[in-house]
Amino acid sequence: MMRSSFDYVIVGGGSAGCVLANRLSADPATRVLVLEAGRPDYKWDVFIHMPAALPFPIGSRFYDWRYQSEPEPFMNGRRIYHARGKVLGGSSSINGMIFQRGNPMDYAKFAADPGMEHWDYAHCLPYFKRMETCTAGSDDFRGKDGPLVLERGAAENPLFGAFFEAVQQAGYPLTDDVNGYRQEGFARFDRNIRRGRRHSASVAYLRPVLHRPNLTVVTRALATRIRFDGKRAVGVDFARGRKAVSVNAGEVILCGGAINSPQLLQLSGVGNAAELRALGIQALTDLPGVGENLQDHLEVYVQHASKLPVSIAPGLARWRRPIIGFQWLFLRRGLGMSNHFEAGGFVRSNDEVAYPNLMFHFLPVAVRYDGSAPARGHGYQVHVGPMNSDARGSVKIRSTDPRVHPALRFNYLSTAQDRREWIETVRIARHILGQPAFEPYDAGELSPGPGIESDEEILSWVARDGETALHPSCTAKMGRDPMSVVDPETMRVHGLGGIRVVDASVMPYVTNGNIYAPVMMIAERAADMILGNTPLAPIAVDFHRA
Repeated sequence: MMRSSFDYVIVGGGSAGCVLANRLSADPATRVLVLEAGRPDYKWDVFIHMPAALPFPIGSRFYDWRYQSEPEPFMNGRRIYHARGKVLGGSSSINGMIFQRGNPMDYAKFAADPGMEHWDYAHCLPYFKRMETCTAGSDDFRGKDGPLVLERGAAENPLFGAFFEAVQQAGYPLTDDVNGYRQEGFARFDRNIRRGRRHSASVAYLRPVLHRPNLTVVTRALATRIRFDGKRAVGVDFARGRKAVSVNAGEVILCGGAINSPQLLQLSGVGNAAELRALGIQALTDLPGVGENLQDHLEVYVQHASKLPVSIAPGLARWRRPIIGFQWLFLRRGLGMSNHFEAGGFVRSNDEVAYPNLMFHFLPVAVRYDGSAPARGHGYQVHVGPMNSDARGSVKIRSTDPRVHPALRFNYLSTAQDRREWIETVRIARHILGQPAFEPYDAGELSPGPGIESDEEILSWVARDGETALHPSCTAKMGRDPMSVVDPETMRVHGLGGIRVVDASVMPYVTNGNIYAPVMMIAERAADMILGNTPLAPIAVDFHRA
């Protein structure tokens, strides 16, 4: 029988939750409970652990929360699908496995906000290093003995060679490591893959410590409410099947991500008091920033057909899948070993931008994220989009029922900066893919297609075809201003005791790249704060500036 009281109750067994479960349970005298609403990440589950199988969990009710935005007013009223992991490891168990820290200047932006002085790159870098083992080599920037193993993409397909040559012909540099001294430029990417298997947060942090008797992990446990005694959190109510369960907690730590964490706060009476009262919820404390400041990355696919049969398109054929699975499972080789996002880069959309604001992923096949292809035959593409959009949205509950998804509004393309950068983005992507290096392969643009030329046509196409890059963040931001939610020195929710938030929601600004790495770094830092450990000493390094 599970005990009824714990020192720490971690709500969410995703990226941050797995880190905290590991670090907080290291003391045998500390009792830790992890509540995960999704399923276990079974070792035999090929859809999670085979890198190339990443399209399969997305859209599946077994692995994915399957969110949709409200109709986006600047995207023709489209509801944008948002996949979020509903499994141990969270979205790190279903994402594209691309490991990007962001640019050091992202953290300078963090540190410029009131109370955020200790969130500059010098203070974050030691935690990035602590968490990782970079198999490409360690230096002043990279870690060598952390739990999370990173493999550098091989990028051996000839289309990658053409891509690297093309970016240079277009006037952009190569760089040795986008997570090192110089982010700006193009390189082979780090992936959280180890020996051909996804190295999720669960695999890296949680599975190695599941044997600890003081660590309890409960899956299929949907948190329904945080219980408070006055202004202090004292426990969590959750549902497991039809059974309602309550546990007491010395501290509650929310790790549900940028959608689930603000949802649970609002359900528990923490948020915009007027909006909560309208739903019949008694407001415990008025924190209007809960659920606000929502940020994300939108992306498009610029795709070309290939004249030569060099892409990985044959591997997408249904009859090939059992062969690929057999090779991966028993021979540890073949297409199943890679996520195929093996290279890409970062550039500035114009000379007025202080640091890179566009990210490119190159893929040696023309295919959408869900695995659907625009046409039969060989092709290649870049996934591309602006990284520093000034569009802001919100997450708001619409019901007191925790099973009802909150209303998500991202407001993509709603600002002049956003629209300008999108026009620059598509033109730069076309400029790169139109270089002589691709001439032996290029059989014409599939998407957006030759009929899309003017600024207005480009924006119309983005509105019609753009998809989320799956980086929702910033809905319970750290800081000291009136719209902040979390104290940056403790991760505690302002005005309350016994409750902290540690996940992508606490970022004040979305970083320049995929957000998995920053979330893991935040969790590593938070573990030291929670345990009262002396913080790791800042590492002042010189990094590239434009």
